[in-house]
Amino acid sequence: MAAGKKKTAPERWARSTCPYCGVGCGVEAGVKGGRIVSIRGDRSHPANFGKLCPKPAGLPEAVHHPDRLTHPLRRKPGGGFGRVSWDEALGEVAQKLGATIRDHGPDAAAFYVSGQLLTEDYYAAGKLARGYLGVANVDSNSRLCMSSAVAGYKGAFGSDGPPSSYADVGYAECIALWGSNTADCHPVTFGRILQRKRDPRVSVIVVDPRRTATAEIADVFLPIRPGTDLALANAMLRVVLDEGLVDERFVGRHTEGFEEAAEIAYEWTPRRAARVCGVEAEDIVEAARRFGEAKTAMALWTMGVNQSAQGTLKNRAIINLCLATGNVGKVGTGPFSLTGQPNAMGGREVGGLAHLLPGYRLIENEGDRREVEGAWGIEEGSIPSKPGLPAVESFRALGEGDVKFLWVAATNPAASMPDLNRVRKALADAPFLVVSDAYPTETTALADLVLPAAAWGEKAGAMTNSERRVSIVEKLVEPPGEARADWEIFAGVAREMGFGEAFGWGSSAEVYEEYRELTRGRFPDVTGISHERLRERPVQWPAPDRMDHEERPFHGIARSIWERDEEEHPGTPRLYVDKKFNTPSGKARFAPTPHDAGLAEETGTEFPLVLSTGRIKNQWHTMTRTGRSAKLTKGLSGPFVMLHPDAAGSSGVTDGEAARVVSERGSFVARAVVTDEMQAGTVFAPFHWGDLWTEGGSVNDATHDERDPVSLQPELKGAAVRVEPVGAEEATREERATAEALSAWDGS
Repeated sequence: MAAGKKKTAPERWARSTCPYCGVGCGVEAGVKGGRIVSIRGDRSHPANFGKLCPKPAGLPEAVHHPDRLTHPLRRKPGGGFGRVSWDEALGEVAQKLGATIRDHGPDAAAFYVSGQLLTEDYYAAGKLARGYLGVANVDSNSRLCMSSAVAGYKGAFGSDGPPSSYADVGYAECIALWGSNTADCHPVTFGRILQRKRDPRVSVIVVDPRRTATAEIADVFLPIRPGTDLALANAMLRVVLDEGLVDERFVGRHTEGFEEAAEIAYEWTPRRAARVCGVEAEDIVEAARRFGEAKTAMALWTMGVNQSAQGTLKNRAIINLCLATGNVGKVGTGPFSLTGQPNAMGGREVGGLAHLLPGYRLIENEGDRREVEGAWGIEEGSIPSKPGLPAVESFRALGEGDVKFLWVAATNPAASMPDLNRVRKALADAPFLVVSDAYPTETTALADLVLPAAAWGEKAGAMTNSERRVSIVEKLVEPPGEARADWEIFAGVAREMGFGEAFGWGSSAEVYEEYRELTRGRFPDVTGISHERLRERPVQWPAPDRMDHEERPFHGIARSIWERDEEEHPGTPRLYVDKKFNTPSGKARFAPTPHDAGLAEETGTEFPLVLSTGRIKNQWHTMTRTGRSAKLTKGLSGPFVMLHPDAAGSSGVTDGEAARVVSERGSFVARAVVTDEMQAGTVFAPFHWGDLWTEGGSVNDATHDERDPVSLQPELKGAAVRVEPVGAEEATREERATAEALSAWDGS
């Protein structure tokens, strides 16, 4: 807020849900004169109980920023964009999409969507693409953040879905934070951990190559070398085995594959792992003992585990530790992946990844396809029988000419994808690129057609947070100009293509009602949830519309809850409390997790350092919204790179001066922060700043797109780089460009 400017008092307050990370905090928005003027925490929401991180405070500035996209825009032949009507825009999308499929087949079209879409938006896109166009190539930017967790849960438990709740943090005696700077990336959840740690019996383990704010609270800090997580996890399991900390009753009755996992673990003594990981053997033993001896233990992780060419195995290794110690399906326990985006979980439930259909169905499963075809009223065989291209492969196919039509919605791949020079060229050369967004981005600048989308607060719908809790996002104000909700845009194209009857929804609530029927009897059952109910309170799935009273003990539901409403399922706070898993045998599955290789790209003489990327507390993804808030950009001086004094000395880089980070693929310029919080062989840079915010290049100009063979998630945290000083003249130019870019969006 500018100096001397009075704070505007709201006329009314309305409940909604924060659109940033997967914590899914409840917010209350103050509205006056058709504008959102203030944000505060919703004390009744169980994800946050009124607590908020700094980011939501910037929402009013972002929602009403003058830079919003307000009308459809078409690229002019000579450059630049010209305004067109919605009829023209939708007609052109329909014509180009239809011609692409007719002339080149459905595999020549692709949709790249986002964990920031609402569930209804996701559903409309999937129904149009897979059901009515036969296009399998529908994938989400969640591929870049959570697909390894999906594969890990599916492999171990037979189904995706975190077993635990945030409430379990309050009962855990040991909390392991693995590859997660929770303090910056999920601050409200970190607050729960801090509160729990006030109990002197509670211990925290942190595994991270960088000493972060999260690591400062650790009882055991393991700053392992990047790519050595499997060696550490196996050594910890070895200690659990050697010291008799295995829950033999649980393992014997409710799991399978233990012997094979143990055989690999026995290869990893703490001393061997210590040499590989670069930590003390005694610390590995201490961490394993604390986790194994605790009556209740939780493991929480995020991108430091998932964004790896071995991401699925790393997930399985962490789950192995939980299974071996019996820390699944009871209060205060569980393997719990912290989701990166607000509706990444909802996207998984509704079929937003290239291998999925709604209700955790698999596109390769004939029975699953037939069920969805029946629900959509389309002929058998309409839905493709093979998974579509995941994110990285989609952009490679675009660059190679195999994909000729791409529709990007609510995401910014021209800044967020790895190996960005390749991706940027593919987007620029695309035969036809449609981008739906609320703001100008690096990606809209390359589009043939830009469609203005309603932002948060301008449309209603559902989102699912990391603990499977479905919350409502409310429409608080009207969108600017002619901007429309994403589901309405997809439905509009469907009508132009002759499918209007199947896409004739009158509201997002009607979209949700259609979607939820596809979850009936499935694991993520939300048939007991509606927009109307969500306006009363959020609900954790499974939440079927009816529940036999005999099932009460299974869900651990207090009788007092049932006495209030006998017919309404109260939701499921934790999964597998009956120790029955969604596998053919009904048992949870261990997996052998060998450490056969480290990072996909090895360091060497020319590129001796490992680049890791991540967030800072006050910014979000590619700054599409947060970069347009003066509150959130205040005090920022542009991108930075953190490196150890030894690395700085050998590179000739000085603290506070501009440095260039170089890989085989490209480079970016950032201010050097020399600190002993980094390992000598590792550098860290936040990924927020793209071409709109700096002329020094994006972090992802340097990253590579090698992928996990199961989850197909790219290894964004392991590029081999070198760091070199930037000349004074070049540094001045870069700093000036950054300052100008920031001031352009601060509303001043």
